[in-house]
Amino acid sequence: MTHIEGTFTGAGGLNLYYQSWQPEGELRAVIAMVHGFGAHSGLFNDAVQHLLPLGYAVYAFDLRGHGRSPGQRGHINSWAELREDLHTFLTRIQERGPSCACFLWGHSLGAAIAVDYALRFPQSLQGLILTAPALGKVNLPVLKVALGRMLSQVWPNFSLKVGLDQGTSLRGQNYILTQDPLRHEYGTARLAAEFFATEKWVENHASELQVPLLIMYSSGDRITPPEGSVAFFQKVSFPDKESYEYPGDYHDFHQDINYQKVLVDLEHWLEKHLDGEIDNPASKCLIKIPSLHTETFTM
Repeated sequence: MTHIEGTFTGAGGLNLYYQSWQPEGELRAVIAMVHGFGAHSGLFNDAVQHLLPLGYAVYAFDLRGHGRSPGQRGHINSWAELREDLHTFLTRIQERGPSCACFLWGHSLGAAIAVDYALRFPQSLQGLILTAPALGKVNLPVLKVALGRMLSQVWPNFSLKVGLDQGTSLRGQNYILTQDPLRHEYGTARLAAEFFATEKWVENHASELQVPLLIMYSSGDRITPPEGSVAFFQKVSFPDKESYEYPGDYHDFHQDINYQKVLVDLEHWLEKHLDGEIDNPASKCLIKIPSLHTETFTM
C-alpha cells in the first residue's frame, strides 16, 4: 500500500487537504470519498483496508472548514464552493487515469454533495454510493435551523454548535472515534441555508439521475432517518439502482459494529459493475494510475 498526503487548490484558491491510498499491483478502479458534517477524510479506515486488497485506489479530501483543510469551521459562502472543490478533485484524479472507472461515495452531508454533483456531471462517474444520506428530514434542533435560515443573509458566518448527539453515531468501543480532535460540531448560518436549498433541489431532480446508484441506510439512524433514503430511492427512475437497510445500526454504520457486513455488500455491488454483470462498458481500468510524485496536485 502507498499512502499519499497533499493539497489541491479548491474554489477561491483555498488549499484543501487530501489523502489517497494506492493498492499494490493492478489497479481496478478508483473510489473517491466525501465525508460528512464535522468529520474528515481519515474516518474511512475500515473501508480503505477492505478495498485496497481488492484492487481499488481510494481518494478522500477534507471539506473546507473541516479536518486539516483551512477555513472557518463548518462555513461556506455558497454551495457552489463545495461542488467546485469536488469537481476539481475528481478532475485531477481522472487526469491521472483517464480510462479508469471512478465511483463516488458520499456519507451523510457528503452524500448530499455527491448526489448534487452526480446530477450535474453524470458522465464522469461509473457509480454513486450514498451512505446515511442527509436527504429529506435531518434531525437538527428546530430553533437552530430557523435561526440559521434567518441569519444567512445578514450574518452568514454566524456560528454555533449544531447540536448533533454524537452518541447516535457509533456504538460500543467504536464511540471513542467520536472524540477525534479533528472532528468539530460547528456550522454557520450560510451553510445551513445552502444545505437546505440544495437538498430541496436534489429531491426535485432525483428522477433525472443517470448514474448507477447504491444507497445504504440504517433503521437506527437518528441523525439522518431512513425515511429520507427510502423516499429519494423511490424517486430515482434510473433502472440500475439498489438499496440496503441495516436494522438497528447507527449513523456511521460503515464504522459501526456491523461494518464488515456493510463493506461486503459494497464490495459485491462494485464487483457487479466492474465484471460485466451490469452493462457498463466504460467501467474498466485500462492503465495504472501513477503515484503522485509530489505532495501537491499540479493545477
